[in-house]
Amino acid sequence: MKLTVVGGGSTYTPELVDGFARLRDTLPVGELVLMDPAEDRLALVGGLARRILARQGHPGRITTTTDLDEAVDGADAVLLQLRVGGQAARQQDETWPLECGCVGQETTGAGGLAKALRTVPVVLDIADRVRRTNPRAWIIDFTNPVGIVTRALLQAGHRAIGLCNVAIGLQRTFARLLDVAPTDLHLDHVGLNHLTWETAVRLGGPEGEDVLPKLLTAHGDTIATGLRLPRPLLDTLGTIPSYYLRYYYAHDEVVRDLRTKPSRAAEVADMERRLLEMYADPALDEKPDLLAKRGGAYYSEAAVDLAASLLGNTGTPYQVVNTHNNGTLPFLPDDAVIEVQAAVSAKGASPLPVRPVDPVYAGLMANVTAYEHLALEAALHGGRDRVFRALLAHPLIGQYAYAETLTDRLVAHNREHLAWA
Repeated sequence: MKLTVVGGGSTYTPELVDGFARLRDTLPVGELVLMDPAEDRLALVGGLARRILARQGHPGRITTTTDLDEAVDGADAVLLQLRVGGQAARQQDETWPLECGCVGQETTGAGGLAKALRTVPVVLDIADRVRRTNPRAWIIDFTNPVGIVTRALLQAGHRAIGLCNVAIGLQRTFARLLDVAPTDLHLDHVGLNHLTWETAVRLGGPEGEDVLPKLLTAHGDTIATGLRLPRPLLDTLGTIPSYYLRYYYAHDEVVRDLRTKPSRAAEVADMERRLLEMYADPALDEKPDLLAKRGGAYYSEAAVDLAASLLGNTGTPYQVVNTHNNGTLPFLPDDAVIEVQAAVSAKGASPLPVRPVDPVYAGLMANVTAYEHLALEAALHGGRDRVFRALLAHPLIGQYAYAETLTDRLVAHNREHLAWA
């Protein structure tokens, strides 16, 4: 089995390789290709990846290349984890929206739109090249904003599924609090990428006992602290939102907070520098502890599980993925991309039925879905007016004066990545 990672020079990659090594029985990878245009990073990451496999006695081989066509040729699955513009672009995404009093974040709001505009054309070009050389390959997208990128891929007819680590992270958090194995818990996870709620936490499977009320009663303070949201809000909602909902439920508080400390992009850039120094050490043959602070926790386990189901029907029966709505949430268009539990097999993902959704969540989902539609139109066709319309539709922006100013700043800061600007 051959898997290709586009963006293989990412500091995330050792997390992924560690998962492939540990879970070899679930996903027997014969060749893992790391593709990245940055040769210097690729050499460091590739070297550590080989040492990780060797330490764990994995028989597979690691190949590194800067040639995309060579990398995807014959691949059974292609994982996308790229960042167009690098950390410098992320720093901009997190900075100029704050100047207008709006959240500066890389996956939502104006910064998220900027990332989508830079990313979608690049990802579609990669996917077209995958289809030319190997039309049966699956594309697994971990590149943010996952919902918009996955919708672009599916709209273009690619065999694609989006993946996020929020659900698997929450599943493991809840398992620790309840003192059960993560596999014993099934989350009723519903929403869009980075806009999700856990409406039930079930023991034993989709029809198991819902222990969410007990979880909130016994551990609500701990969960609320982790989400940086007030405990009474969780009690009122009776659900557990993802930590990304803080940008919506506490927008002004978040803006004040972000203005008083270094950006996450600056923190990550420093972390990446330190990680790459570690990766250069020929004695290092396991992922360093610092990598856990980089983000993407449990990404490898989710990716292995998903790839195993798509390629060999050997993953767990149900997984949280990003895929077409197709009537699962009746208040959203069929072609919207939602993030829900699905049965995943070699045929793709089939969302499980979702219990009726409270209007408190359904309204916000519908609003953000409309924004994502407009964002994709702007990414595919360009134009200042399309960017403005998308920003005006976003619930974190909304006011025309903000949308006008943010449009000008987005274009100014991303001109080199926008063919139409």
